[in-house]
Amino acid sequence: MEYYLSLITFTFVAGITPGPNNMMLLASGLNHGIRRSLPHYFGICIGFPVMVAVVGFGIGALFAEYPSAYLYLKVLGITYLLYLSWKIGNAGNPSAAKKIREPFTFLQAAAFQWLNPKAWVIAVGALAAFTIPDNVKLSVAVIIAVYFLMGFICMAVWLILGQGLQRFLGSGKRIHYFNILMALLLALSVIPMAFSDFDVVV
Repeated sequence: MEYYLSLITFTFVAGITPGPNNMMLLASGLNHGIRRSLPHYFGICIGFPVMVAVVGFGIGALFAEYPSAYLYLKVLGITYLLYLSWKIGNAGNPSAAKKIREPFTFLQAAAFQWLNPKAWVIAVGALAAFTIPDNVKLSVAVIIAVYFLMGFICMAVWLILGQGLQRFLGSGKRIHYFNILMALLLALSVIPMAFSDFDVVV
């Protein structure tokens, strides 16, 4: 029981604390509402556990053998996060191109997990801390299931909060300025990620 409580606590804290996924869903809920943001929401909730499964059942060995591969992935991810910051900053700008102001699709959100440095850190962190050597497959399956459940809960909080901000901020310039703030926070979030690292032990 203690194992499960610790795992649930870890995954909840990892999922609910601010990060790229949370901030992008917050901004999406504000700019597009819950209904139009659902593909983004489901893309995260399903895409991240799939990534954990792939890492837990095999790709982790690749990073253990070729640590530099993670460095390249991290650089690519940080570059993409900076692009997303620019996109969020223009989400409420009526003069921006329509494509820039569109919400994420399911596939875009799912694919983003592979470029999200925080996603890699918390995925490998859980696998390293909670994989049981005597029963690797079962424990990895449990980690995936708990992340799947917690993803739906934690991401929903941020998406609902984003839509709730519509009433508070109204429309026009306030939303545009809030988007700029979110863009800056997302851009700043790459700083600790740039210095993060993990040890693959699965």
